[in-house]
Amino acid sequence: MRLRGTLHVAALAQSLREITERHAVLRTTFVHIDGQPLQVIRLATPLPLPVVDLRDLPEREREVKIRTLAREEGRRPFDLVQGPLVHAALLHLTAEEHVLLLAMHHIVSDGWSHGIFWRELAVLYEAFTAEKASPLPQLSIQYADYGHWQVQWLQGKVLDTKLAYWKRQLAGASTLQMPTDHPRPAVQTFRGARHPLVLSPTLTQALKALSQRQGVTLFMTLLAAFQTLLHRYTGQDDIVVGSLIANRNRVEIEALIGFFANTLVLRTDLSGNPSFLELLGRVREVCLGGLCPPRSALRETLGGTATAAGAKP
Repeated sequence: MRLRGTLHVAALAQSLREITERHAVLRTTFVHIDGQPLQVIRLATPLPLPVVDLRDLPEREREVKIRTLAREEGRRPFDLVQGPLVHAALLHLTAEEHVLLLAMHHIVSDGWSHGIFWRELAVLYEAFTAEKASPLPQLSIQYADYGHWQVQWLQGKVLDTKLAYWKRQLAGASTLQMPTDHPRPAVQTFRGARHPLVLSPTLTQALKALSQRQGVTLFMTLLAAFQTLLHRYTGQDDIVVGSLIANRNRVEIEALIGFFANTLVLRTDLSGNPSFLELLGRVREVCLGGLCPPRSALRETLGGTATAAGAKP
């Protein structure tokens, strides 16, 4: 993040420290005891904020150095046992220009968490530069409470039901045979690319209207269109798509930093040459089956364990 203007480094460091105190997951490490993973919430300690002075470099060299340091920071390994699982560094460019590098291990954060982190950092920095106390309300629960709820919830009948659903849903799933694919390498490289696609406002409104008429979400409509496209390219009727979801299904966890995101396997049967509206119905059932947890169980369990699962160190 580029920071422009006069920077109060002490207030920035204090803001980072306050966030790690506020969100216990950012000072959590992970150990194995008797073969079982366990979260260990450590006492709050200041997050190191080394300052790298780049003021003497010419502007072009400075920009190259920024990118180099950012890549190095992103590649610096984390120690899950010893921590910390958050790394920060401040690059001093000019008197009124800095770059804050921040790396968080995915085990304690997700994309939603990053938004929370930057919003809280801005609020805290504004308060601390004015020598005021933190204006952020105290969190009612911590990420460890959510983890404890998951362990307690996924037992017995609930676990059996979930496993039965996914075993049935994924039985015999086929791999897409795209005609444009290249031979797979022996070792997966994870190199990929992103191609943006912008839909016009008119088309977007028409898609929203169609979705509303059919009782589906816009995501379901777009998924059905995407799976239709894959069907036409491959000629296959069994289309399996992985979709990332935020998994924030309770207001109590919306303000928490942590790894809530989940990748769902959405498998749709396009056999029988269905109309698009018929396909929408199939996609709707698949999405609801994979997305919707029993909210009553979550409410009862999460509501009763807000301080029992290690919210305090």
